[in-house]
Amino acid sequence: MKVRGRLAPSPTGALHLGNARSFLLAWLDVRSREGEIVLRVEDLDGPRNKPHAVQEAISDLEWLGLDWDEGPFFQRERLGVYREAFEQLRDLNYLYPCVCSRKDVEEAASAPHESLDGAVYPGTCRGQKVNAKNPCWRFRVPENCQVEFQDRFAGPQSFQVDQQLGDFVVWNRNDEPAYQLAVLLDDHAQGINEVLRGADLLPSTSRQLLLHEALSLLPPSYAHLPLVRGGDGRRLAKRHGDTTLRFFRENGWSPQKVVGLLAFWSGLGPQGGEATPSELLKDFDLRRVPSDEPVWSEPAH
Repeated sequence: MKVRGRLAPSPTGALHLGNARSFLLAWLDVRSREGEIVLRVEDLDGPRNKPHAVQEAISDLEWLGLDWDEGPFFQRERLGVYREAFEQLRDLNYLYPCVCSRKDVEEAASAPHESLDGAVYPGTCRGQKVNAKNPCWRFRVPENCQVEFQDRFAGPQSFQVDQQLGDFVVWNRNDEPAYQLAVLLDDHAQGINEVLRGADLLPSTSRQLLLHEALSLLPPSYAHLPLVRGGDGRRLAKRHGDTTLRFFRENGWSPQKVVGLLAFWSGLGPQGGEATPSELLKDFDLRRVPSDEPVWSEPAH
């Protein structure tokens, strides 16, 4: 089977070094095995989408030297597909309506603990009759629900979904799909059989595998890579200065210098080196990438 992967930028902000590293490694992982790449713009988060961010993201990817075989595809053009799957899940009783806000969940005294990526939903609306004009819809995670999978980079994974993550949102209060549902339907429709992304999405994989099972869809294989951190150990963000590709482009960095930095972080090149993505293809192997989290501490000048 031909390998098919994807690059999936979101137009909620400019691409930064952490995004660029994930896209570079996803590209290398597929191209090194003569696979195909799909470009998908994940533009469902309407209020957070930035003007011109789509074209800027595409321009950044091209500037780095990355290419693709199909796309760009846009999620907002597929709302009917998502709704059909939502209605199927709802009719099969996998979902229930919920009126709890994120703040409600975080403040719930009955919430047993923090989950892997936020407060565990305490099940306030589960089994209740909800009369609301615009509820969200949550997936009803079974009791003692353990999801296991083999990650191509991080190794064997196991999540006790009901305890560690809880019932999760599939359809938002704005009457649009949540990320968890949209992304797996896109991967299925676009023939994506391998996904490489950041380790922050490891918990989401167990949710998506439950949805795959509920919809009788074959999931892709997954590889989750360590995130880039700032010098303070926290996930790369604005607090660490301007690390957007736009900043480096405007301050005289060549794409070869940026790719060289990403290669150094990924065990694929020397510190201070320069490279193109095509040059990194020779002998590329995902197993060469270190399991340590790269740290951005170089002054941006």
